[in-house]
Amino acid sequence: MPRYKLTIEYDGAPFFGWQVQDTLPSVQGALEAAVKAMTGADLRVHGAGRTDAGVHARGQVAHVDIDKQFPPGRFRDGLNAHLRPHPIAVLEAEIVLDTFEARFSAVKRHYRYRVVNTRANLALDIGHAWRVPRRLDADAMHAAAQRLLGKHDFTTFRDTECQAKSPEKTLDQLDVHRDGREITILTSARSFLHSQVRSMVGSLVWVGEGRWTADDLTAALEARNRAACGIVAPPDGLYLMKVDY
Repeated sequence: MPRYKLTIEYDGAPFFGWQVQDTLPSVQGALEAAVKAMTGADLRVHGAGRTDAGVHARGQVAHVDIDKQFPPGRFRDGLNAHLRPHPIAVLEAEIVLDTFEARFSAVKRHYRYRVVNTRANLALDIGHAWRVPRRLDADAMHAAAQRLLGKHDFTTFRDTECQAKSPEKTLDQLDVHRDGREITILTSARSFLHSQVRSMVGSLVWVGEGRWTADDLTAALEARNRAACGIVAPPDGLYLMKVDY
């Protein structure tokens, strides 16, 4: 039975996250419906990351096992035809070894968060970035972000409903850059806790606004208490950019 690796991008705004919901639209559900339309079978599409409601992807990865072998390009094009009009695109399909697992074979996940630092309302970026009207100090945000690098107990930045067995994660990258009115936060790790990226971004925005110092961010981390977290950034600006294997 061939196993196909899929590279996918999507606009998360219309969906209640990646994971299949009983009555609510999901990215996984739309993909599985497209697979069924091609194969006639109810098959599970396994994703590398369970993005939350409203979170987008440029490089989500998934795998699916099907009985019939399609040329990869035909499989990709067929899925895209059946995915319309959902804002989901299968960018690439390839046949891989049956030992490949989209989630468990991943060695690093890369996320991007977009903040538009402007007093004006968003027009083209509605639903795709977080508008923060107060002027942010991106250099202070970047300097503070380096306090979170390495292996830590990230309980403070973990959703209370997170199902991970341990709150310890190793953060490899957390960079903050400004380009005009847009501030980009780039982060990477083998895996993240539920809402960890959005929680870190919201706390960094407090640093950028001057509400917190870098020492306050460190104190929040060391508190190992969800109540010590700053604001949680909305899902609009978060993108799963790439998964490494």
